[in-house]
Amino acid sequence: MAKVLCVLYDDPIDGYPPEYARDSIPKLDRYPDGQSTPTPEAIDFTPGELLGCVSGELGLRSFLEAAGHELVVTSDKDGEGSEFERELVDSDVVISQPFWPAYLTAERIASAPDLKLAITAGIGSDHVDLQAAMDSGITVAEVTYCNSISVAEHVVMMILGLVRNYLPAHQIVRDGGWNIADAVSRSYDLEGMQVGTVAAGRIGLGVLRRLAPFDVGLHYMDRHRLPTEVEQELNLTHHETVESLVEVCDVVTINCPLHPETEHLFDEEMIGRMKRGSYLINTARGKICDRDAVAAACESGQLAGYAGDVWFPQPAPADHPWRTMPHEGMTPHISGSSLSAQARYAAGTREILECWLGDRPIRDEYLIVQGGSLAGTGAHSYSAGNATSGSEEAARFKG
Repeated sequence: MAKVLCVLYDDPIDGYPPEYARDSIPKLDRYPDGQSTPTPEAIDFTPGELLGCVSGELGLRSFLEAAGHELVVTSDKDGEGSEFERELVDSDVVISQPFWPAYLTAERIASAPDLKLAITAGIGSDHVDLQAAMDSGITVAEVTYCNSISVAEHVVMMILGLVRNYLPAHQIVRDGGWNIADAVSRSYDLEGMQVGTVAAGRIGLGVLRRLAPFDVGLHYMDRHRLPTEVEQELNLTHHETVESLVEVCDVVTINCPLHPETEHLFDEEMIGRMKRGSYLINTARGKICDRDAVAAACESGQLAGYAGDVWFPQPAPADHPWRTMPHEGMTPHISGSSLSAQARYAAGTREILECWLGDRPIRDEYLIVQGGSLAGTGAHSYSAGNATSGSEEAARFKG
């Protein structure tokens, strides 16, 4: 029997299940690159249901308990003595989401001698100390591509929201006003602007493809250059450095993973290289941007706006400056947790569990760490070494 510890975000304030806006969601069989969507043997949920919260349980309870395994689900993940820490010590499997990350630090891994598998229900496993996982022989897997397009759509929404000054204009209506001059005083057309992405993997390339019809100049920086035919198709300009990209772009979107090389990549100096009045979008990881440098740039006007849904730590404290700085378009970490995405990452999590519990190979594209080293195509974005980038600090934080 295996003990599976699953850390999920809290239920809706008004109770579970919520009232759904739609009766069904489109069914996808493959992602844009041809990779098949998750293929578990079965699922015990209806696609489109809220699965990522505690009562949703990722649709796993019936499957696991019918096979004699134990499932523990909690949202209490941070601070000394959290339920996550208490239950971790004898767990075989840990499941977490990037949106509500259970920080699996070296210290916590050392406290869990039975731990063999860490699954990210989503994409982005920087909340796991990958080096400690390698040293301890723990397999780390994530549901590659499950919500990449979800995030890309969120990025495009945020770009348009900032450039067109949508949120302040909407608030004028909510407040009973009608001052058009106030609504348009910070509103511009995206057409003709130069837009760049830091990293052009599944999410970054998805953003570029969705922006191409807007008649913008498209730029990207990535250590893995895109094929020539893709560059020509989208009329892309490749940059060798982030510095080169930010100096020419009006809008910069961050789509790279968090690791030691990208932590605080956008600090005061990098933001100072950007055009005055440019826009910065971050749906990657909060620690890629220096918190205080971003707030200061929004105050000074160096940035015309900052939008994102990633924070550090998560959940963000009530006094986090990004909540109250001017010209922000922040959301909780929701870009990859649409109900459509949840159906895919819940199915992918079950697929990984079916393989692991059945002693069958996990899909190569899902693997991040296996057998003491980085493994699989899923590891493409990661580096050996401590990839938690401050998770020890976040693990101690209790909001």
